[in-house]
Amino acid sequence: MSEVLSDSAFFGVLISISAYGLGFLLKKKFKLAIFNPLLISIIITVAALLLLNIDYDAYNEGAEYLNWFLTPATVALAVPLYEQLSLLRKNFAAIILGIVSGVLTSLVCVFLMALAFGLSHTEYVTMLPKSITTAIGMGVSEELGGYVTISVAVIVITGVLGNVIAPFICKLFRIKNPVAKGIAIGTSSHAVGTTKAMEMGEVEGAMSSLSIAVSGILTVGGASIFAQFI
Repeated sequence: MSEVLSDSAFFGVLISISAYGLGFLLKKKFKLAIFNPLLISIIITVAALLLLNIDYDAYNEGAEYLNWFLTPATVALAVPLYEQLSLLRKNFAAIILGIVSGVLTSLVCVFLMALAFGLSHTEYVTMLPKSITTAIGMGVSEELGGYVTISVAVIVITGVLGNVIAPFICKLFRIKNPVAKGIAIGTSSHAVGTTKAMEMGEVEGAMSSLSIAVSGILTVGGASIFAQFI
């Protein structure tokens, strides 16, 4: 049975979409942050691969077709931003400074963590693109000589955590300005976090979408510089 499934060209796509669909239904029914569709789909997919004894490479041969949609999906996030251009012009300086500070915070935190845990250079650069979207982060990790597959896992985990805890963090630190919320979420947890920002409001979603693109570009340059430190 496992051989039949692993030999199927679309097995990876089928299990990925099915797992995400189940996660979406659970989130819709229970309305709890822990039932994040992406988190649920990861758990179900891993469990299915272990249960059916299917190698990751065999699964990825089919699932890689989903990667083709990453870039256009990220570009599509520009639509809500276009609808909030006037707000962008009005708060341009604050928005740019907010994104820059967020990117620097992310890179510095990874650097300090690498020092604290004694990570090797390869392990260190693997973590640097943790807060940018997968489409960009994979390229950054590969260019710096990191473990690309681990980078993808770290990026996904960062996004899911941001999606789950973003409302709590905003409430804890009394962040009420929708622009500030969007910038913080998008800069720290990329596209996955942006889905939560869009649920919070149009302004939050637009600012978060902007943060994905700008923080991605800044991280490409910033990660190259920080990679020299270890």
